[in-house]
Amino acid sequence: MKPELNVFKIGGGIIDNEADLLEFLRQFSAVASPKILVHGGGKGASEMLQRLGLTPRMVHGRRITDAVTLDLVTMFYAGKTNKQIVAALQSSGVNALGLSGADGNVIRAVKRPVREIDYGFVGDLSEANVNTGLLHQFLIWGLTPVFCPINHDGNGQLLNTNADTIAAAVAKAMSKQYAVILHFCFEKRGVLADVSDNNSVITKINLTDYAELKESGIIADGMLPKLENAFEALQFGVEKVIIEHALHLNDDLKTTLCLT
Repeated sequence: MKPELNVFKIGGGIIDNEADLLEFLRQFSAVASPKILVHGGGKGASEMLQRLGLTPRMVHGRRITDAVTLDLVTMFYAGKTNKQIVAALQSSGVNALGLSGADGNVIRAVKRPVREIDYGFVGDLSEANVNTGLLHQFLIWGLTPVFCPINHDGNGQLLNTNADTIAAAVAKAMSKQYAVILHFCFEKRGVLADVSDNNSVITKINLTDYAELKESGIIADGMLPKLENAFEALQFGVEKVIIEHALHLNDDLKTTLCLT
């Protein structure tokens, strides 16, 4: 039987609120190891761009990352945000190790090809890009990896990568050695049937349900890429995907995704 591994992803909405972030990290610290945390960026980089007189550019919820933006997101995501999270976890007794994909060559990305949109220095990846041997060794040593959304291409170029994509790729890659549970944690209790009602959580969604919910427009906007990543992870061997409120990890009210 494979040992269990929990992979958690938190987004900017939690990171931007210091009290919420600390509460999530307190609950995360109580989860039995082994575990891995992947975090998004928050608003800090966009606010700094605006102070410099630059306008952050987003398309379909994805950041356009030119050279100046890459410098700023690297400073915020791999520097300030990542190290604050690592320090907070250390204070809770979790021996956390802050990582970008370049550290230990643990995640290698490929620059997204220019098609209808030029996303700039944005990285795409798959589970094959994840150094599972090194991650496994970190977990054996009792370390908790904490990933920021910055990766590299192996040729000296840093790349900005969507944190949901990183979490799904890590979960898929590690599923060969572990029974992986992938958690997408944000400001809602799960996928909502009614976006105005926080208690209207759809507790279970399979592939058929997903197609119907997408067709009806109940699942739309930023939730679409999250669920696409989630179902792809399930198809590649991840045991379970949970979408839940970052501050209520122990609640029963959450969405569990399955294939059938």
